Amino acid sequence: MRKFWLIGSLLAVLGTGFVALLVVGVFVVAGNLTGGGAGRATGLAKGSVPAAYQALVQKWGNLCPALTPALLASQLYQESGFNPRARSAAAAEGIAQFIPSTWASHGVDGDKDGVRDVWNPADAIPSAASYDCELASYVKNVPGDQSANMLAAYNAGPDAVIRYGGIPPYSETRNYVKTIRGLEESFSAPAGRLQPSEQAAAAISYAQGKLGTPYLWGGTGTAAQRGRFDCSGLTQAAYESVGIDLPRVANDQYNAGPHPARNELLPGDLVFFSDDLSNSRAIRHVGIYVGGGYMIDAPRTGAVIRFDPVDTPDYFGATRVTQAAAAALPEPGASESLRPVDEDREAARKKAEAKEKAGADVGGVDAKGASAEDMGAEGGGAEAGGGAAVAGEPSGAASPSPGAAALAGAGVGPRRAD
Repeated sequence: MRKFWLIGSLLAVLGTGFVALLVVGVFVVAGNLTGGGAGRATGLAKGSVPAAYQALVQKWGNLCPALTPALLASQLYQESGFNPRARSAAAAEGIAQFIPSTWASHGVDGDKDGVRDVWNPADAIPSAASYDCELASYVKNVPGDQSANMLAAYNAGPDAVIRYGGIPPYSETRNYVKTIRGLEESFSAPAGRLQPSEQAAAAISYAQGKLGTPYLWGGTGTAAQRGRFDCSGLTQAAYESVGIDLPRVANDQYNAGPHPARNELLPGDLVFFSDDLSNSRAIRHVGIYVGGGYMIDAPRTGAVIRFDPVDTPDYFGATRVTQAAAAALPEPGASESLRPVDEDREAARKKAEAKEKAGADVGGVDAKGASAEDMGAEGGGAEAGGGAAVAGEPSGAASPSPGAAALAGAGVGPRRAD
């Protein structure tokens, strides 16, 4: 029954054109509309943790039964965004955000160099895992989920967890546990097929309605921007139209759900691209998959929203957006005090500003992977070579279904520059 209901909703939202038939066909062929789903994850999702820290998180995330690598990664992402130089207004320091008094009593010399350094991830990550497992040992006899009780003890203290026989009735603590458990799904490598997204059809329909719209660097589709988008602005708006709030930046959108393999992509999955295939923080482009090896994306300055192939050397991976994982992501600006501007990215921003003042095209990406949208800037004038979604279609018009003419124009000129 679920299978027919979902197919019916896809047709109702998308109609009966080429996109609708493509989307429905991919769902049917996928063969996972009738149940199943992923089993328990046993490792980290590809590139979800920066390569410099992946081995540490994988090793120390298995320190005790209540902890997993994905759970540890979720905490580090929530605390600092994997920034080893993060410092909060409350004097919490480093990638794991230890305050000095806690570090003094719980810091670990993880790399055995004779120094316990809160700014060194080789010490801070083992210390975070050790602290988690120490808390887990305090609350091991409390009924309920061991991992949830450990997280509650991290937030409210083990005495509160013991006193209430589980997660205390504090809104802050319950929200913290819910947030980290929601993020855990995003950092886990699925052990089986993932359930399809019921919001996918409407998100695709929204993106399809924007075909032919000119790209705007930093665009989020506002009236002042004349309804124009950059890549992550388009995907953010597409999912906002179905009630799911995504982060503004592509590399944060990667954490909005679990990560299907390339051969398990379904329409509505977000697909990501990067020059560093080992680090999700270096992602510089995103599109929304529609099936048949194609996505709808806002590619670059001078181009329009169009269909592009996903099978290119810079393909990084995909995310199947879920409400729970998206809701667990930090709100825009909420963690700014924990994530100071990276010097490399700040240098790239200043360089881009200088080029813009000189009248040069600044749509590209620097060697560090800092994107235009990461820098918070907006695109300027058009450049030559942008292909329309449908040959001969006026700029700004919504495209009909992607027949041969639409696909023939896809991928004209360089793309994925935001």
